[in-house]
Amino acid sequence: MADTHIVPPLEFRRAAQATLRTCEQNSIAALRSARALVKAWPNVPAAVRLLAFVLRKANRTREADEADEAAVQASSATPAMLAVHDALAAGQLEQAEVLVRQHLRADPEDAYAAKLLADIAVRCGAIPEGETFYKRALLLAPGYHEARLALALLFSRSNREADAFAAVDHVLARAATHAKALSVKAGLLSHGRRLDEADRLFRKLVAAHPRDPVAWINYAYLLKTLNRTAESIAAYRKAIAFDKANGLAWFGLANLKTVRFDAADIVAMEDALTRPGATDEQRLHLHFALGKAYDDQRDYNAAFGQYRTGNALRRARTPYDAEIVSAEVSTVERVFTQPLIAARNGAGAPDPDPIFIVSLPRSGSTLIEQILASHSLVEGTEELYEIEAIARSLTRNVAPSAWLEEIAKLPPATLHALGRQYIENTRKHRTTDRPYFTDKMPSNWRFTGLIQLILPNAKIVDIRRHPLGCGFANFAQHFNWGIDFSYDLADIGRFYSDYVRHMAHFDAVTPGRIHRAFYETLVDRFEPEVRRLLDSLGLPFDPACLAFHENTRPVYTPSAEQVRQPIYRAGVERWQHYSAHLDPLRDALGPVLDLYPDVPTRW
Repeated sequence: MADTHIVPPLEFRRAAQATLRTCEQNSIAALRSARALVKAWPNVPAAVRLLAFVLRKANRTREADEADEAAVQASSATPAMLAVHDALAAGQLEQAEVLVRQHLRADPEDAYAAKLLADIAVRCGAIPEGETFYKRALLLAPGYHEARLALALLFSRSNREADAFAAVDHVLARAATHAKALSVKAGLLSHGRRLDEADRLFRKLVAAHPRDPVAWINYAYLLKTLNRTAESIAAYRKAIAFDKANGLAWFGLANLKTVRFDAADIVAMEDALTRPGATDEQRLHLHFALGKAYDDQRDYNAAFGQYRTGNALRRARTPYDAEIVSAEVSTVERVFTQPLIAARNGAGAPDPDPIFIVSLPRSGSTLIEQILASHSLVEGTEELYEIEAIARSLTRNVAPSAWLEEIAKLPPATLHALGRQYIENTRKHRTTDRPYFTDKMPSNWRFTGLIQLILPNAKIVDIRRHPLGCGFANFAQHFNWGIDFSYDLADIGRFYSDYVRHMAHFDAVTPGRIHRAFYETLVDRFEPEVRRLLDSLGLPFDPACLAFHENTRPVYTPSAEQVRQPIYRAGVERWQHYSAHLDPLRDALGPVLDLYPDVPTRW
């Protein structure tokens, strides 16, 4: 029986050392010896790694890359790595890290383990460490394409687009039709607003992999962004035709918001849930899609049950501590005082270009952006990460609110430099010569004080939605990542309350600085509210803002299809169908719900 121990047996190690010595004089004999070792010990990752090394020494790069991938597969199936997989699946990142490091002490040349350590570091926000371990994995296995693509995504996240493209192109130069590499590059092109190039690459992807559901799903998302809805639906349906149990494809259809599921769709999704081998990831997407399907049938109790189950699956994998945000808001109240803001008045960069749209998710921020992006003087640039990146750069501490302890120490010159850094870093997202642009990252409300210090002439628009409407909309929406509060009604209510408290603080210390809009009022009094919004921004009235739904610009958020329709009330009232289930949300909101749209005067 083949040996499966992490540490290879003594007999193998002696044979491997002899093969390495032979490699220096006779590559053909070394290759013959390495292949014999793989045959004798097929489950020992070190055997396949040795073969990859000998192949690379013989300049047989393609075969060496294939051997690297085989070594990675062998390592992934070892008992040590299976234990790491279990810890990650349970959300136990610290335990997973301990197990990986323990394994690497015994087997320091395991590229798969090095990549897992990088993945864990990135999930914990330790980006430099993640980059180091990805590079370590590639040093050990240059043909480890998954590690190189993970590094490409990390580069993209760190605004190192040239490095990201170089990493992906390295893979494509060796494997021209590599499915994930084509998809990642298309995603990079899309992120860089090079949508025609992304479209061509996705067409190449589905031509090369016509039966790959993931390829069709990724292409469908781009087609949705491009306002090619019928093609997007067809692409999702194509994915389902090849994999009827694919939760991502069903959820993609649901996330278009305008697709109505029929009885046959419901039967297919319910059947998919009962199939053996379905992962939690597949199941939670199916539950959210079924929630939409039952909502279409007006079976609201059944719909809520699906949303509740999907959220429970997600929450089990995504721990969330509401105290962290509450404590952050308290720190903001302590740090951003009137004297601090007055002492730094005008210190930041004077550029008036940015219009920040802040809110909770599902509150109408995409609608506000679509209205403004229809104005002849404003370019819509979607959700940008630059403000958060600047905040995080102020300290090496990875705690989310650590930057707050540094902000009061910054001299005026640094504030000015940070403002200029934001302007320069966002320039790549601008493709027109319009003087103003939107930054629609909803979570930028947490950086309101930073924005005011480094960009004193930037505008801030805060769009709010009824707490129960907003809260239920978040509960019914599965987000890919980052909205960790949204999987529990009580957590949503607490988060909403903290957001209101945070913004109330800045209303007090910088009165009149933030324009506030309310989704329900915008729907009921559309033109007057649009005029009020434009006046607050110092923009002349533009009739195109009233015809926002005719704007064909790409839209990347889940609300894409909704903002391509005229204004309507259905979204305002939807939560009322679920009112009987929302008591945990009501209790957590407390006086914030009772007083809406006003806010408590004391907290």
